Amino acid sequence: MKWLFLIYSFVYCLCKIEGAYLEGNKSLSNWDVFSRIPGKIKDGSNADVADDHYHLYLEDIELMDSLGVNSYRFSISWSRVLPRGRFGEINPVGIQFYNKLIDALLLKGITPFVTLNHYDIPQELEDRYGAWLNKQIQEDFGYFAEVCFKAFGDRVKYWTTFNEPNVMVNGGYRTGIYPPNHCSYDNCTAGDSAIEPYIAAHNVILSHATAADIYRRKYQVNQGGSIGIVLCSYWYEPYDDVPADQWAAQRALAFDLAWFLDPIIYGEYPPEMREILGLRLPTFSPEEKKKLESKLDFIGVNHYSTLYAKDCMFSPCNLGTSNGDLLAVLTGLRGGLPIGSPTAMPTFYVVPQGMEKMVMYFKERYNNTPMFITENGYAQGSSDKIPMKDLLNDTGRVDYLRSYLDSLSRAMRKGADVRGYFVWSLIDNFEWLYGYTLRFGLYYVDYSTLKRTPKLSAQWYQQFLHSPKTLKKQMPSESKLQHLPS
Repeated sequence: MKWLFLIYSFVYCLCKIEGAYLEGNKSLSNWDVFSRIPGKIKDGSNADVADDHYHLYLEDIELMDSLGVNSYRFSISWSRVLPRGRFGEINPVGIQFYNKLIDALLLKGITPFVTLNHYDIPQELEDRYGAWLNKQIQEDFGYFAEVCFKAFGDRVKYWTTFNEPNVMVNGGYRTGIYPPNHCSYDNCTAGDSAIEPYIAAHNVILSHATAADIYRRKYQVNQGGSIGIVLCSYWYEPYDDVPADQWAAQRALAFDLAWFLDPIIYGEYPPEMREILGLRLPTFSPEEKKKLESKLDFIGVNHYSTLYAKDCMFSPCNLGTSNGDLLAVLTGLRGGLPIGSPTAMPTFYVVPQGMEKMVMYFKERYNNTPMFITENGYAQGSSDKIPMKDLLNDTGRVDYLRSYLDSLSRAMRKGADVRGYFVWSLIDNFEWLYGYTLRFGLYYVDYSTLKRTPKLSAQWYQQFLHSPKTLKKQMPSESKLQHLPS
C-alpha cells in the first residue's frame, strides 16, 4: 500500500469546469443567475462553457492518468441531477453523465472522491422558500444525497456533503458577495448580517447530519464507503505576541472552523462563539442532537494560506464587514509587510508552516479524526497582458507545492492521521467572483480553443508522484498507512 497521493480538480456545473450550463435538461442554479448580474464577477464572465469538461471529460481523465494520480475529486451538480429539487423528477441525462464519468475514472484505476454540494443549488429552491434560511432545505438536501447514494454509491467510496460551507454562508449571508446577495450593507438589497449567517449555517449543519444519517442507516454497510465534510481552513497567527491577539487567533479558528465541526463532532456550537453571540447563535433540539450523532468519518481540509488576527475585543479597531462578530481584524499585512509572499489571490500568501499548524489543530481539537487535504494550490494572475510562456513557467507554484508538502509531512510525523492530498487544480477554471482572472491549474487552458497545455508544475508533480524521494524520507512508515487505498 502507498500513501494516497491525489490530484484534485473540481467537476462543477456552472462555476468551475463543467460548462454545458443548460444542456442535458439541467436547470438554472443560483450561480447561473448570480453570475449574470452586472458587476458581480470581476471580468464580467460566466461559466456557461468554462472548460467544457462535460464534453471533454475523457480528455481530462487522460491528463490525470498521464500524471499518475490515483484519485479525482469532483462535485455533482444538484441542478443537473434534480433540476427542481424534490419538487420534480430525477434527470436521467444528468445521472448518465456522472455514471459515464465515474466508470471512465475506474477504468483508469482512478478513485472517485465525490462532493455533493459546492455552493450551487437549483435556483427554484431559492425562489420557493429561501434555500438555506429555511429548514425545508434539510429535507431537500437529504433527498438529493440519497438519489446520489443510490445511483453512484456502488462505485463511489468517498463522499463529502459540503465543500467550504463556511465560505458559502459568510459570502451569501454576511458580506453578500455570493448568492443570494444578503447582508446589512449597501451592496445588498435584503438580509441581516447579524442573524442570517447563523441560521443558514444551522441548516447546513443539519443538512449534513441528514445526509450522513441516511448514508449510515441505508447504504454504508453494503456500499463500504465513508462520508465527511470539507472546510476552507485558514491558519491564524497572533498579530502581536500578546495574550489579546493570541486569543483573537483562537477565536478566528472557532468562528471559521469549529463553527461547523464542533456541532457535528460534539453536538454543540463552540464556546468561543456562544460567549460572544449569546442567543443569536441557534441551539440544537434533542431531536437534532440525536441526528448529529451520525457525525463523520473524515474531515476535508482546504488549506491555502495564513493570516494575522488582531484583537478588537479589548482595544477598539476598524472592523470589516466580514468579521465584526469575531471582534478581530484578519489581515495578511503587519507594519506594511506581508505575512508571506503574496499570490494573485487576495489573502492567499505563501506561508508553508501554516499547513503543519492547521493539521495539528484539527488533530488536537477533534481527537485525530482522519483527514484529507482536499485543496492546496497556488494562484497565478491571468490577463491578456501576461504571455502564455510566463504562465507555463510556473516556478512559484512548484516552490509552493514542494514547501507545503514538506510542512504536511512534519504534521504526519507528529502523528496526524492524514489519508491523502489533492492539488487544486488539474486545469485552470472559472474562479467564482474572480472569473478567469486567476489560474490555479497544473494545466494551462486556452479559453478560446479549450486546449490544455501542461505547465512546469504538471511536469514536476508527475515526477514527484513517480518518485517522491524527498517526501518519502519524511513520511511515516508504510505500516502506519496500510489502511489506505493503493
